[in-house]
Amino acid sequence: MFHPTPTAQPLPFDHMYSGMGARENAGAIPLSDAAVVQFDQLLHEIHADAPRVNADRLQQLAAWLLKLPTEQAREVIESRLQSVQELRALLEDEDWDADEAAHARIGKLLAYIDREDDLIADRIPVLGQLDDVLLIELAWPAFAEEAEDYRDFTAYRYAHHPAGRADERRAAWVRERLDEVALWQHAMWVREQHYAPWNLPRGLFRVS
Repeated sequence: MFHPTPTAQPLPFDHMYSGMGARENAGAIPLSDAAVVQFDQLLHEIHADAPRVNADRLQQLAAWLLKLPTEQAREVIESRLQSVQELRALLEDEDWDADEAAHARIGKLLAYIDREDDLIADRIPVLGQLDDVLLIELAWPAFAEEAEDYRDFTAYRYAHHPAGRADERRAAWVRERLDEVALWQHAMWVREQHYAPWNLPRGLFRVS
């Protein structure tokens, strides 16, 4: 099943082996078993269907990141941290009416990312924010639809400058999108219609 990710290139976490053989990568980062369990619990509070996180898979992911060229490793981190800025903007935008559950999920994610004393200390070179970006990556399906809608709304607001109160600006965006859907459905219906059945005899409309 496809799960949306915050960037076009997903982290290879799903391909990391979670068995005892992964212990060869142990030591890439210092990890507390209790802290890993807490991290996994937080992840599943935010997104119940996320894959499980354990120390073995984290160590393998850390080893993978360390093997990347420095600029590429930095891009892996920065691109995901940048994606979460959309969620910050979404929460602060008075024009957007995310529901209470969405606010709570995003709030938990941001509270973790803003900590320095989390699963991996932020001061560790290269790997310090690996836990932050992994949380963003694995929890993203819980936010993906909301973030996509918000991105579309902000583009509409920038292009059309709708007037009125916050709810009226949102309503204008919804109406426009519904009109677009209706137009698309009508176009598809027209394409599927045949002005004459396809299997009529060839000579039926011959002009003599």
